Amino acid sequence: MKPTAGRYTSIAIALHWLLALGILTAFCVGVYMSDLPFSPQRLKLYNWHKWAGVTILALSALRLLWRLTHRPPADVPMPAWQRLAAHGTHHLLYLLFFAVPLVGWAYSSAAGFPIVLFGVLPLPDFVSPDKALSEAIKPWHGYLAYAMAVLVVLHVAGALKHHFVDRDGLLARMLPSSGR
Repeated sequence: MKPTAGRYTSIAIALHWLLALGILTAFCVGVYMSDLPFSPQRLKLYNWHKWAGVTILALSALRLLWRLTHRPPADVPMPAWQRLAAHGTHHLLYLLFFAVPLVGWAYSSAAGFPIVLFGVLPLPDFVSPDKALSEAIKPWHGYLAYAMAVLVVLHVAGALKHHFVDRDGLLARMLPSSGR
């Protein structure tokens, strides 16, 4: 399970790409469903979005635990400002991995809509039902989700810059192994 020279472990890579897929999908569904009129389809998408959020929260906890117990490969040489930007972006992304679903959970609880994971496992309310609180929290879930989207775009742009411009192998460290 140790990373090969300059590569992340297979577990770190799997968690990275699972989270990337989950976050992208949940974001797109969230944007789409928010403009739908009240309907069974909208309720179905809201439930799916909540399930995705709880799954993202669990995967984030696993990813953070893995990251805290397994050293990443050494940094690729780059100017100090780029290293600072990369580390800052990563820290903010990790913060938002938790903040976005937790604020969504708080909003759902305050609005009086419990989360029943996959339709079978009721989760406890994160806060007590409170209409005023739900109205105060609601926009923050969106603000934080859009902030994460901006950081994801910066993260992807940086990785692509390193791959196509710098050609320093940074992106390959997080790609699944090709059997080498």
